[in-house]
Amino acid sequence: MKKVISILLVAAMTASMMAGCGKKADTPADTPDTAPAGQETGEAPEAAGGTLKVAAIETAYGSDMWKEVCEAFTAETGIAVELITDKNLEDVIGSAMKAGDFPDVIHLATGREDALTETFIKDQNLVELTDVLSMTVPGEDNKVSDKIAGGFTETALTNPYGDGKTYLAPMFYSPCGLFYNAGLFEEKGWTVPTTWDEMWELGDKAKAEGISLFTYPTTGYFDAFFYALMYSVGGADFFNKATNYEEGIWDTEEAKMCFDIVAKLASYTEPTTPAQANDQDFTKNQQLVLDNKALFMPNGTWIVGEMAEAPREEGFAWGMTALPAVEAGGDGYSYTWFEQAWIPSGAVNQDAAKQFIAFLYSDTACEIFAKAGAIQPVLNIADKLEGDNKLFYAIYDNGAKAAMGNFAAFTPIEGLDNRTVWFDPVNSLVSGTMTEDDWIAGIKDASDQMRANLIQ
Repeated sequence: MKKVISILLVAAMTASMMAGCGKKADTPADTPDTAPAGQETGEAPEAAGGTLKVAAIETAYGSDMWKEVCEAFTAETGIAVELITDKNLEDVIGSAMKAGDFPDVIHLATGREDALTETFIKDQNLVELTDVLSMTVPGEDNKVSDKIAGGFTETALTNPYGDGKTYLAPMFYSPCGLFYNAGLFEEKGWTVPTTWDEMWELGDKAKAEGISLFTYPTTGYFDAFFYALMYSVGGADFFNKATNYEEGIWDTEEAKMCFDIVAKLASYTEPTTPAQANDQDFTKNQQLVLDNKALFMPNGTWIVGEMAEAPREEGFAWGMTALPAVEAGGDGYSYTWFEQAWIPSGAVNQDAAKQFIAFLYSDTACEIFAKAGAIQPVLNIADKLEGDNKLFYAIYDNGAKAAMGNFAAFTPIEGLDNRTVWFDPVNSLVSGTMTEDDWIAGIKDASDQMRANLIQ
């Protein structure tokens, strides 16, 4: 499982890949649930345009949560719902859509092998959802925009055309960040840095006590780190240009700042890290934090379970923070991946479909999803969680913004991929066998080739 997680991080995977965390599904993959939610007794009324059709990918979270949410929506609005769930949702709804029979709402993230969602995006066959953000959540007084955490509707994963309009609704998410021993900080009276200047000051304090500022499991974990860093330095605009390899982007002030921060952080990294930064020994680097030999490491919420049986210093307690801001008052970012829900332009009941999507952010729906382990990107969701998850998912309630997205795909180039170009060289930066300028030169050369081979 540890190797699988590491590989997933290296690929900078999107939300749909992470949907496997949670409850095991009860419904067989080849038996889609087509029973209208709430219609067992025949009492649920239909929408004006007919029963609302909802199609949702069945993941390890299971299908029961979708049944409960659909029933709750019907109870709140009086709109009947026909629910389809399946592990291979594309196969179930694909042929019907080719014949012109579309679900009204589809929950299916980008990044899946069949790329069905990407096809609808590319063909511009999605209903705009910008107005949903200003809708009142059914059964509540809050607007949808007041409930969704900051940054989730400001990314190419929800606004794919760069026109400021939202076409995909953000769904279940998992945050990443810098993990540390909160017990050690309390013992030392140290404050978690909110800027990189504060980070370097803390690094000097820790070094005086024989503790390194930083470590990392493998260089693959720098994907989430680097994406969040790009957001904190230049915002979504810089991130989108950089991840699409825009010509000259690596010569900008923002890019130079990113490179300088990583290079300086390498000088504060625990020296044994590179030798252990592989799929066999990466837990030894994670152990450095538990043993108070390093303060911070980039990781995801699964780290708690992964190191559950590992020994640790007395008083150890997990802490998690976003990447520091570039300057005081600036934004700190935590990378996250998430899934999406959307309305195909061929949907018959588009108004009811928008009500349904708005309802997905209701307290009622969020609580149902959370019971299955699927966490919605809404503010104060942590108040409804327990244990370490309560801490981790509060990261966006405590001022951090969400960084989302990844490098654009390009046709295969022999010997080149994002990890080997951007992230693997960190090992050499730490060991001193590569200079920052050499690293930057390699990125520029590779970026030119990737831009020339972008998949349009």
